[in-house]
Amino acid sequence: MLAKPSIWTVLASRPIWVSLLMGFSSGLPLLLTGSLLQAWMTDAKVSLAEISLMSLVGLPYTLKFLWAPLLDRFIPPFLGRRRGWLLLAQLAVLSSLVMLGNTDPASNPWLTASMALLVAFCSATQDIVVDAYRREDLADRELGLGASMYVNGYRIGMLLAGGGGLILADHMPFSAVYTVLAAAMLVGLITTLIAPEPPVPHGTPSTLRGAVVEPLRQYFEREGAWLILIFILLYKLGDTMAGAITTPFYLGLGFSKTEIGAVVKLFGSWATIVGGTLGGLLILRLGIRQSLWWFGLGQMVSTLGFAILANIGHSREALVGVITVENLTSGMGTAAFVAFMGALTDKRFTATQYALLSSLMGIPRVLFAAPTGWISLQTGWPMFFLLCTVIAIPGLLMIRTVAKPESDS
Repeated sequence: MLAKPSIWTVLASRPIWVSLLMGFSSGLPLLLTGSLLQAWMTDAKVSLAEISLMSLVGLPYTLKFLWAPLLDRFIPPFLGRRRGWLLLAQLAVLSSLVMLGNTDPASNPWLTASMALLVAFCSATQDIVVDAYRREDLADRELGLGASMYVNGYRIGMLLAGGGGLILADHMPFSAVYTVLAAAMLVGLITTLIAPEPPVPHGTPSTLRGAVVEPLRQYFEREGAWLILIFILLYKLGDTMAGAITTPFYLGLGFSKTEIGAVVKLFGSWATIVGGTLGGLLILRLGIRQSLWWFGLGQMVSTLGFAILANIGHSREALVGVITVENLTSGMGTAAFVAFMGALTDKRFTATQYALLSSLMGIPRVLFAAPTGWISLQTGWPMFFLLCTVIAIPGLLMIRTVAKPESDS
């Protein structure tokens, strides 16, 4: 039997670094249609009601499973099934970002919104193909580390777009900011051109009906299919609910905006990246199943940390401690979770099945996070975070059932 490659050999491998660079390309457009766009529209004196409606431009990220079968079924006449679609999507993101930057939200906010929606659609399409490429390019035992590197790249792209974009906007017009950040999409374009095309698995759909029906049939024929979907909804539910309402919580404890920005946003982002990397390395040793358990347990303990902070009150040291534990464990848990979903997919229908699962993963962020403000008002902060801690238990108890030992390959 061949010896398993060392951690350092896997870490230095080409697929791992391709995952990082493609993650950067996927994360970059997200905040360019989110917080940076809101800042631009605020600067242009657009009404708050119209700005709040801009959140709807993110719908393509939730609905991307609707057109994912097209990307499994059809193959562009260049670069292959995955790289061909990737090149088209990335060129579309770059072009639509430039077009978005050349609109004027002050005189025509709806044209700006239309261009932002186009960016989101092209970006969601890129996400579909990047997820499929990563699953088909990585060996099974590399899925955890590859997922963590992808998530890290995604977060770096978001940091550049969100933080970097706001800094640039203090020194140049927003139109120029969007052009500069659109040029950063060249990272993804060059990666696509250099990276190899994964082999096309035997049995890929030959008809559009097959591309829609077969992924669903293949998934739901497996044992415990519905339990897996419930687990995907529950695994990060407590962590997501706690994180949805933390900014008002910090402000209520007396932390300044500068303290929140420095500790929670900047330091916290890098702690998440470190946690994701550490999680990916540990998955190589522990496997996906054990990683889901231990990292999920860490997420639960970190949520309890917010309840402790609520009792301590304003303490910068306590805030740093809570954010360190929370972001490290969140990064580790996300790495294991993304690897688990990747392992569930059939390589014949990767784009469609992963788009379905990742869309389902986003439901708690949209629906279950909505009532958190009302709940916290009824219970008080300590009890609210204790409730979020308890909510994590059902997901942990399901791991033994939904994640089989053979997943830890």
